[in-house]
Amino acid sequence: MSGAKAGAARPSLARLAAQLPRDKADTLLLLGAALMVLAPHAEHLPLWVSGLCALTLLWRTLATVRGTRMPSALLLLPLSMAAMAGVFMSYRTLFGRDAGVAMLVLLVAFKMLEMHAKRDLFVVIFLSFFLVLTNFFYSQSILTALMMVASIIALLTAQLSFQFTGKVPPLGRRLWMGARVFLLAAPLALVLFFLFPRIQGPLWGMPGDAQGARTGLSNSMAPGNMSNLAQSDDPVFQVRFLDPVPPKPKLYWRGVVMGDFDGRTWTPLRRRARRSPDQISMTVRGDAVRYELTLEPSSNNWLFALDLPDRLPELSGNTAGVSSELELTSTLPMSKRVRYALSSHTEYSLDGGDELNDRERWLALPQGFNPRALETGAQIAQMSADPAARANAVLGMFTKMPFSYTLQPPLLGRDSVDEFLFKTRAGFCEHFASAFVVLMRAAEVPARVVIGYQGGELNPIDGFLMVRQTEAHAWAEIWIAGRGWLRVDPTAAVAPERVQRGLSSALAQNAPAFAGLGGLLDFGGERNALLEQLRFRIGAINTGWNQWILNYTPERQSGFLDSLKLRLLHWRSLALLAAIGAVLLLWRALRQRREADPVDALYSALGRRMSQLGMARAADEGPNAYASRLAQATLAPDQLAALKRFLTLYSAHKYSARPPAPGLASTLKSLLNNI
Repeated sequence: MSGAKAGAARPSLARLAAQLPRDKADTLLLLGAALMVLAPHAEHLPLWVSGLCALTLLWRTLATVRGTRMPSALLLLPLSMAAMAGVFMSYRTLFGRDAGVAMLVLLVAFKMLEMHAKRDLFVVIFLSFFLVLTNFFYSQSILTALMMVASIIALLTAQLSFQFTGKVPPLGRRLWMGARVFLLAAPLALVLFFLFPRIQGPLWGMPGDAQGARTGLSNSMAPGNMSNLAQSDDPVFQVRFLDPVPPKPKLYWRGVVMGDFDGRTWTPLRRRARRSPDQISMTVRGDAVRYELTLEPSSNNWLFALDLPDRLPELSGNTAGVSSELELTSTLPMSKRVRYALSSHTEYSLDGGDELNDRERWLALPQGFNPRALETGAQIAQMSADPAARANAVLGMFTKMPFSYTLQPPLLGRDSVDEFLFKTRAGFCEHFASAFVVLMRAAEVPARVVIGYQGGELNPIDGFLMVRQTEAHAWAEIWIAGRGWLRVDPTAAVAPERVQRGLSSALAQNAPAFAGLGGLLDFGGERNALLEQLRFRIGAINTGWNQWILNYTPERQSGFLDSLKLRLLHWRSLALLAAIGAVLLLWRALRQRREADPVDALYSALGRRMSQLGMARAADEGPNAYASRLAQATLAPDQLAALKRFLTLYSAHKYSARPPAPGLASTLKSLLNNI
C-alpha cells in the first residue's frame, strides 16, 4: 500500500516540476548548480557560515516556488555586514585563503536573494565559476577534480538554459549540451596545462597559508604522540626505486634525532650545525640504493631518506642540508609537493672512532625522574662491561616480561618511564624507544631516539612505495666504540610483525581486541585478491595524478618539452602527425557534409537556379523579401506559383517555433523541379 502511494506521489512531483514556469525552473537549476559548488566548502568553513548559506539557499528556493518577493536591500545590507563581521571574528582577518573563501561563499549565497535581472543571474554564474577554483586550495585529489567537473557542467547547463528563446530542450539534452561545451574546451585546457610556462611555487595556494598544510611528525616526542599520528592514513611520501627494493626490515626513513630528555618529553639537541656529507665521519659498505622520493606538503622543513644518503638532494627554490646526526632538512618549509632523487646505503658506520664527541650529552638524564629505571640501568651496567651485552639485556627484559604493543596505551604520570616499565607495560613505539634509551644511558651507554617512518606499502601495479602516517615509528641508536652509532629497534623485540609486515599485523598479533579488525583490513588473502588489485589500481591512478598533475613542476615541464621536441624533429613523427591531421580534417568535412540540413541544401540549389535566370538573391535578403521581389519575375504562372510556395514553406520551417512538417524536404524538391 505504501509502495503504491509512493508510486503515485512520484508522477505528481514530476508533473509539478514540468508545470513550473520557465523562469522558476531555470532559477531552481541555477540553485542546484550553486549548491554543488558550495557544498564541498562545508568541510572547512565554520559551522555558522555553512548554516547561513543553507538557510539562504532554502529561502531563495521557497521564494522561487511560491512566487514571493525578494527581500529588500534594507534587510540584505545589515545581514551582509553582520556576516562579514562574523568572518572577521572567526579568522581575525579579512585577508588570506580561508577568510577570502568564506566571504566569497557568503557573497554567492546572498546574491541569490538579489537576482532581479538576467545580469544578476550571470553574475552568480561567474562568481560560482571562480568559487569552483577555490576548492583546489584545500584538496587536489582526483575525486575533487571530478566533483568540480560535474559542477562546471551544471553551471554551463544553467547558463545555456537562460539563453534559449522559444521552446526549451529537455533537461537531459541541456546537460549533454553543457557537457559538450566542457569537452570542447578540455583539449585546449590540457595543451595550456602542459605547454604554458609554469611558475615557481604552489599552483593552488598562497604564501600566507603555508601553515595550513599537514604537519605530520612533531619536533618533540612524548607518550602518546606517535600512537595518535599512526591512526591517520594520510600519505607522507611516495618512493620509486631505481634499484631493487630493499627488504622491509631495512626501510627505515630517518627523520628527527632527539637527545634532550626532561623526564617525559624528548626534543632534539639545542645546538645542531648543518654540515655537508663529507664533513661527517662515516664509512659505507655495499652498493647504494637509488630512488626518487615525492614528499607531500607540510609545515615542517624535514626531508626523509633511507638511513645514510651519500649526497644532498637538489631542491628547486630551496636548499637542503644535513646535521651531524644525519638529519636532512631544507632551508624553507616544505609547503608544496616536492620530488628529489637520492641514493642511500643501508649498511654503514657512523662516528665509528674510539671516542665520541659530546659523549656526556648523549648520556644526560634529568635528576629526580624515573628512579627505578635509573637503578635498573645501573644494575645492568654492573652485569657486563660490553655495551652490546647491556643492550641485549634490556631487549631481553622486553621479550621476557609481559609487554604489549597497542595504539591505545594507558596514560602515564610524572615518572612515565618507570610507570611503563614496571606498571602498565603496554605502549606504542615511542614508549619502547624512550624506555630503552633511558635504560641505556643509565647503563653508561650513549643513546638517542630517532623518529621517522618504517616500511611502506609497495604497489605492484606502478612500482611505487607509499609511506603513510600509519608507518610513523620511533627507534633508538646506541654508540659503541669502533662500531659507531648502531640502530636498535626495541619495538621489534615485542612486536616483530611491526617491522616485518606492518602496523596492522603487529596490532592483530599483540592485541586480541584488534584481531577481528585486523582480519577485515588484511588484503593479503586469496579471498580478497580482487579487492586488493582494485585498491592497488586506485593507488596507481592517484600516484599518476600526483606525479603528472600535482607535481608538474617547471623542471619537469622543461624535461617533457625537451623530449617532445626531440620526438617531433624526427621525420616519421612529423609525417604521422600530418597524416593524423589530414584524416581528422577529412572526417570532419565528411561529417559536416553528411549532417547538412537537406532543406538548406535545397534552398541553396534554388538560389543557384535563380542566379542562372538572372534573379540572384542578395546576401542580406531573407526568404520573404526574396519572394516579394520574385513576384514580379517573368516566369510561367505554374513556375511562379511553385516558387512562391517553396519560399513560403522554407520561411515557415526556419522561423516558426513549430516542428518541421513531415516530408518537407521531398515537397521542396518537387517544387524546385517545377521551377
